[in-house]
Amino acid sequence: MNLYNLLKPECINLSLSARKKKDVLLELMGCIRKDKDSDLLVSTLLKREELGSTGIGKGVAIPHGRSLVADKLEVVVGRSDAGVEFNAIDKQPVHLFFLIVAPPQDPGNQYLITLGRVAVICQELLKSKLYEKPQTPEEFIALVKEIEDGL
Repeated sequence: MNLYNLLKPECINLSLSARKKKDVLLELMGCIRKDKDSDLLVSTLLKREELGSTGIGKGVAIPHGRSLVADKLEVVVGRSDAGVEFNAIDKQPVHLFFLIVAPPQDPGNQYLITLGRVAVICQELLKSKLYEKPQTPEEFIALVKEIEDGL
């Protein structure tokens, strides 16, 4: 399974405007849902954050969760040039977000596989701050593909 196959240009926001955790989640969720269920999904993600921050450090967060209102696995990418306080483990602002939502039952456990794949890709994206280079969603997807092809 390749991460780049899950990425869609319309689900990549390289200029997040939100400055707070909840607002970032709402802005990211807006890429995949614009209905009443988006608030429920954000609430689920915030509850997950209470268990422990998904800010994994070095400017990256991977908010994720399962919900009955999710009908399939979806991945949204966001980038904030200014950075967002996200209670990351290293206490640094987060610049790169990979939001992952999935239904509770997920054939082949793609949710966990995707979560692991994102973590591996992020290690590469952090080298020389590669994630700052793409100017368009298509360029971001191409960068992820290039990284995956090299693994």
